[in-house]
Amino acid sequence: MKCTRLWAFALVFALSWVGVAQAVDEGIDYRRLSPAQPTDVPAGHVEVIELFWYGCPHCDTLEPKLQRWKADLPEDVTFRAVPAVLNPNWVLHAQAYYTAEVLGVLDRIHQPMYDAIHRERRALNSREALRNFFAEHGVEPAQFDQTFNSFAVQTRVRRADALGRRYGATSVPSMVVNGKYYTDGAMAGGQDRMLEVVNALVEQERAQARAAQQ
Repeated sequence: MKCTRLWAFALVFALSWVGVAQAVDEGIDYRRLSPAQPTDVPAGHVEVIELFWYGCPHCDTLEPKLQRWKADLPEDVTFRAVPAVLNPNWVLHAQAYYTAEVLGVLDRIHQPMYDAIHRERRALNSREALRNFFAEHGVEPAQFDQTFNSFAVQTRVRRADALGRRYGATSVPSMVVNGKYYTDGAMAGGQDRMLEVVNALVEQERAQARAAQQ
């Protein structure tokens, strides 16, 4: 009797998993990138990229959900945020992100940037405004100026721009799984659903990686 219950439970679990997998449809919830794009993770690992812009209210809404989602990622899944450059006006914020990254102060700048723009209603749309903002968070103005237009920052901004173009990104926030699959809130039907789609694609890639190693 106990074995029968266990078998029934296993069957229900398997069927529910199949149902979830079937609910993620190519061309509806996500699109396949052709050709697939290179990733920056070791073989057997899965890369997830978020394209964002600090001025986007939807990116601001996603951020706390994304932080909770990231906390549960398996060790073989790597997340990377990439500032989108879909508009020339977005370049400044991409420079701000990579300036913080190069200086090692991203933890002091990233969420406060969202807070300043969307809760404090500050217009961080000039180099001077960004310099003052960084100074408020412990970065010397001279250090900011030296880094903001540095070769390292400019190179990363150009790479981010090129990456968004190769992905065919048209909106933010959007997410790319392992250089193969692109999704966004509009395609998936909301941010929570977008993360569910990403989870399903991540598990698909992890399963394929495990099978290749056997």
